[in-house]
Amino acid sequence: MRGALPFVLTVAVLTLPISGIFDVSTIFLDKVPWYVGLAIVVGIVLIGALFDMLGVASAAARETPFHAMASKRVFGARRAIDIVRNAEKVSSICSDVIGDIAGVLSGAGSLAVSVQLSDALGAEGWYRELSVIGVTALTTSLTVGAKALGKTIAIHAPTSIILFAARMVDTLTLARSRGNRPRSKRKRTR
Repeated sequence: MRGALPFVLTVAVLTLPISGIFDVSTIFLDKVPWYVGLAIVVGIVLIGALFDMLGVASAAARETPFHAMASKRVFGARRAIDIVRNAEKVSSICSDVIGDIAGVLSGAGSLAVSVQLSDALGAEGWYRELSVIGVTALTTSLTVGAKALGKTIAIHAPTSIILFAARMVDTLTLARSRGNRPRSKRKRTR
């Protein structure tokens, strides 16, 4: 508990520029057609729900099955143990940082999409307001529903979710390490 303060402060400080960068990206939604913007907003909602599910799964998972897998050299099992051991950090980053930023972005994005949609429909007055309210309410409903579904899945299947995430991280780590490997110098023969 005592060592948590530096992590909490680090997360809070890092969230500011990350959310700023993502918020600036929503400005570009004004430049794309409403249906492209809608697809982007749905993507943001799904990313937020996915990371929220991962955060819940990390808190709900237990180490024991991963130790058994690691003894059998199952790919990703050692990384899964690290994820479960650091559940409070993983949960905070996935659910609070990424999940919450995605929620804010989807709200801002849906507002931009709703304005474009109402312009495309030629809506004015109350019809314009109703279209804005309808799109933002639909986005909110989709966000809450996707997160609720993700949390339900995470509570019932945390081991498989964490193992999948660990395998993804290990795969990306291996790919990066192979890409950074220096090429061997061959001697030229004449």
